[in-house]
Amino acid sequence: MGVRRRHHATAACAPRGSRARHRHPRRHRPPRGQGRPAPELQPARPAVTAERPPNATAGILPAWSEPFLRERLPELTRRRPFETAAPEWFGSKGEGVTVAIVDSGVEGDHPAIGGRLIASVRVEMDDEDEPVVIDDNSIDVVGHGTACAGIIHALAPSADLVSVRVLGKKNTAKGIAFARGLHWVVEQGIGVANLSLSSGSEELFAEFHELADRAYFENTVLVCAASNTPGRSSYPSLFSSVISVAAHDSPDPLTWYYNPRPPVEFGARGVDVPVAWRGGASIMGTGNSFATPHITALVARIRATYPDSTPFEVKALLAATAATPPQRSTGRSRRSPHSAQEPS
Repeated sequence: MGVRRRHHATAACAPRGSRARHRHPRRHRPPRGQGRPAPELQPARPAVTAERPPNATAGILPAWSEPFLRERLPELTRRRPFETAAPEWFGSKGEGVTVAIVDSGVEGDHPAIGGRLIASVRVEMDDEDEPVVIDDNSIDVVGHGTACAGIIHALAPSADLVSVRVLGKKNTAKGIAFARGLHWVVEQGIGVANLSLSSGSEELFAEFHELADRAYFENTVLVCAASNTPGRSSYPSLFSSVISVAAHDSPDPLTWYYNPRPPVEFGARGVDVPVAWRGGASIMGTGNSFATPHITALVARIRATYPDSTPFEVKALLAATAATPPQRSTGRSRRSPHSAQEPS
């Protein structure tokens, strides 16, 4: 199939093979002793100000303007500069923050979880094939969710964990079950959610988009793994309201990179990661699934320090404090000037 070439209009085009010179027309100057003709008088135009739209009623502000009224300006907040905020949140352990792991379940008595699992639910399909959320035992039918929970606990040991089981024994689930579990997380007002799974369903695109936006406006930070298959759509990781994550091969769990070219914005450790697994075991894992909980733990530490921080502010802080990319000459990367420390 041929490629259509778009032809852009230009101000002036000369025929091929010829040279065109743009000549300015000579200005007509009146003979000496004669003045220029007087310009015609024009009626004065009323001044237009930008203070109020022409069709606005006097005294009525446009929608969403009320928070910016002079008498309400003291209610607004301005965050501290990142260079002064960083050392504070780096020392956090995630205290006071609840993190949901939407996955295959979490093995609550696994040593890597440290007894921080406070609740477990699962999504099942009812008799009418509709997804419903019910209480669950602290089990993991695969090991994947326990692996993610263990990484989060290692980096944010004081954060509480909630398991939302949507995956089955084959590590797959119906998209509507995943969406229902995510809906439940937002309904409960949980501050951070780890989504080391995704849906490629175009039919559910609108539903996941709406859920991601709702989470954003209700102050739930969604940390989402990008697909492990290049070029494959994965929702909700492709939405701008979430924090999207892929793996890098650095062995440092506290080195993360910011990518200014979306859709995948952050890179974290995700190659040959020692992770907890089902049955009290541990394995070596590789994939975006295991990079994502590294960022989730950092989000928990930020929110422990700044409980009222918005998803936008959390993402901005992560980007501002990411590691300096490696130089081509040395191939070595450098941590942020305020490098995060392992919680004790």
